[in-house]
Amino acid sequence: MFEYYDKSRMLIPIKIWTKSVEDIEQSCLEQAVNLASLPFAHDHIALMPDTHTGKGMPIGGVIACKNVVIPNAVGVDIGCGMAFVQTDIPVKILRETMTGSGELIKVIIGNILRTIPVGFRHYGKPQASAVLDKAQGEIEKYTADSELIDFISQSYYSVGTLGGGNHFIEIQEDEKGFACIMLHSGSRMFGNMIGQHFNRLAHKINDQYFSVVPSEYNLPFLPVNTDEGQRYLNWMHLAMDFAFENRAVMLDKVKQIFTEQVEKHTEFHPTYTNEINCHHNYASLENHYGENVWVHRKGAIHAKQDEIAIIPGSMGSYSYIVKGLGNEESFLTSSHGAGRSYSRMGAMERFSVESVMVDLKQRNVVLGKNSKKDVAEECRFAYKDIDTVMDNQKGLTAPIKKLFTVGVVKG
Repeated sequence: MFEYYDKSRMLIPIKIWTKSVEDIEQSCLEQAVNLASLPFAHDHIALMPDTHTGKGMPIGGVIACKNVVIPNAVGVDIGCGMAFVQTDIPVKILRETMTGSGELIKVIIGNILRTIPVGFRHYGKPQASAVLDKAQGEIEKYTADSELIDFISQSYYSVGTLGGGNHFIEIQEDEKGFACIMLHSGSRMFGNMIGQHFNRLAHKINDQYFSVVPSEYNLPFLPVNTDEGQRYLNWMHLAMDFAFENRAVMLDKVKQIFTEQVEKHTEFHPTYTNEINCHHNYASLENHYGENVWVHRKGAIHAKQDEIAIIPGSMGSYSYIVKGLGNEESFLTSSHGAGRSYSRMGAMERFSVESVMVDLKQRNVVLGKNSKKDVAEECRFAYKDIDTVMDNQKGLTAPIKKLFTVGVVKG
């Protein structure tokens, strides 16, 4: 970690968990400098080793704010995060067991792809949702933002869906040869609409009251002691709860598919342990450096002392289960993944579909994807090296399990 501090442009320093400033994009650094010039930013800005340019705020960035929340410092996929569970089934069984439709691992991946809606798809009928039921019963909390109300009922069709982009469902192999299940998803269109709505509202309010924050920063804020600030927090927490439930439902469906297929084709009966479900896009009220502040983690995970969390790599690469080390300088935070080296468009221009498919085949990774034309967007070459990222944050987390992709479902 090193500190970057240009006192002519910044009120507070930036602490960066890479080897040098050359390891991050200039546009990412400029966004961090903007954060460090905000009058309500507390103590310092933190950039994780996977940091890269986002909308308004870097992905892999952390800002602690006094008495305000910034919708764009959470992002539009509110509550996006990871889920994981360990199985006691050897991966060797999944690769070597032949069925009428090929290797067992291919059958499992195919069944997941057919069962769980991916990309822009959703279910044809409403799904059970305790989170949305609770919201309907407390609808008075949300009626001031009437344009969002319909998304509560619409989201019943999206409970247990994956989405697209960097979201995935993977069967992975741990260092002892056992299969694990990991998935990455968030609040789907629901969180997106909430994030966009409150970012627009914050821009409007900031313009009305001549905010000291330049509009071009794309970091409009809402004071938490205002009606608008409290409304954002209500909707943000609802989206976080929905994202958590979305992952939990998907994980249950994947476990059911995994169990059915393993029991159908082998003599094994899977058991599941060490389940994890955690966010990496959210804001929370915490105490740091003597003050209660709103810590915004955008593409970053909470990593307090001994907290167990998930840091995924890229498709066909490695992922990690980690234990937090409680580093206060990072606001008890670590990276949420490998971090992009190329934009989605840049990756598609640089890497061909054929080269990505050959790489996956050479690494013995089974891909479940309805269309391969955009597969390069999420190939491992589009991301930073996960082991370099992990090395750069040795003071933030300690790896307790390393996992390799065996099969992956993508939108």
